[in-house]
Amino acid sequence: PLQQIAPELMKAIYKQLVMVGDVYSGKKCLTLRFSHDQYIDNYQYVDNNVAAIEVDGKHMEFKLCWTAGSEEYDRLRPLSYPKTDVILLCFSIDSPESLEHIMEKWAPEVKLHCPNIPIILIGNKKDLRNDPNTISKLEKVNQAPVTPDEGQAMADLIGACAYLECSAKTNEGVSEVMETAAKAVVNLKTQRNQGSCKCI
Repeated sequence: PLQQIAPELMKAIYKQLVMVGDVYSGKKCLTLRFSHDQYIDNYQYVDNNVAAIEVDGKHMEFKLCWTAGSEEYDRLRPLSYPKTDVILLCFSIDSPESLEHIMEKWAPEVKLHCPNIPIILIGNKKDLRNDPNTISKLEKVNQAPVTPDEGQAMADLIGACAYLECSAKTNEGVSEVMETAAKAVVNLKTQRNQGSCKCI
């Protein structure tokens, strides 16, 4: 016999969240943390990519999609964008180049294929900012981990709704990322009903 569907599930809001960014920018690990509350370094495959959250009294379920960041997928990646409700533009705090690529590549691509969709800039791997090995490695090439001010400046430059930092490894800031994404979707729907499309 068919199981009775719980009333709260019948009222669920189903949305799609897409993560975009360089290779090794933390997209897969963040997906795994969102959907299974686990961290596995160098995890290659993430199954059952769904995350549920309550926001403003509403039950929301996100289908989570992370996109391949390598150039050979440039033509295939846009296939992930249809029906997207919110974008997480990801860079890695231990990679200043990945932040630069947000402006050079990822923000223009997302705005082309997903106009008027909320964009949230995410600094992943926050745990590496004060990691001695990371600092030493970057110092050898006259670089340093991305600072919060640098991340916020980029968010302002690309017109992101918000800038957040998190660590899938330690779980720091992960819940705030999901909450912000959910609120961005709810607010966008409200603003569209009111005839405007501003970010949160």
